[in-house]
Amino acid sequence: MEIFANYYQYFLRGTRTTILISLITVFCGFLLGCVIALLRLSKNRILNGFAKLYITVLRGTPLLVQLYIVYYQLDFIPYPKVNIWGVALERALPCVIALSLNSASYVAEVIRSGIQAVDIGQSEAARSIGMTNGQTMLHIVMPQAIKNILPAIGNEFMVMIKETSVIQYLGISDLMYNNGIVVTATYNPLPCYYISAVIYLILNIVVGKGVDTFERRLKRSER
Repeated sequence: MEIFANYYQYFLRGTRTTILISLITVFCGFLLGCVIALLRLSKNRILNGFAKLYITVLRGTPLLVQLYIVYYQLDFIPYPKVNIWGVALERALPCVIALSLNSASYVAEVIRSGIQAVDIGQSEAARSIGMTNGQTMLHIVMPQAIKNILPAIGNEFMVMIKETSVIQYLGISDLMYNNGIVVTATYNPLPCYYISAVIYLILNIVVGKGVDTFERRLKRSER
């Protein structure tokens, strides 16, 4: 507790960065995952093949490798020199891009399974009253699919909170990066890792409770 009392500002700063990166990543990963899922369900062989290749490559290679590839491959992009919550986007955006691309490969399969779980009879009924395929997907299929996959999306958020720890290797001041600063300053690593573990655990418990609450409200609204 003495270490936390003396260096709590480092842990709080790192936690703030971890939460921000996780939120942005899950949001972007969900949107991109929706696109990849629709491509995966497409009858067009080229689009379907691209989606399969994307998912295979992103799920089949380590996240840390993807992080370094994106960081060095996109170093020509003039990222905005803006700070949000004390996080420099110029350094953080390459990490967000890599994490979002990786997250989308998992989210896409979750969304695809959610879409396929919706009774096909509802799509046929919607088209029978004159709705287009796009309208059917947007107004009939997707709302039901999202309800079905909500626990899995919440789980992806929880996973992403932990996976953001890899951005420390690019010098992003997340929880583990600041943990390293405290370890160097105190020469006492074990308590620092216990503190970080507890913080990650608390974050995931909060997210899990939030998802459970939202899911219960959705079920009540259905009644």
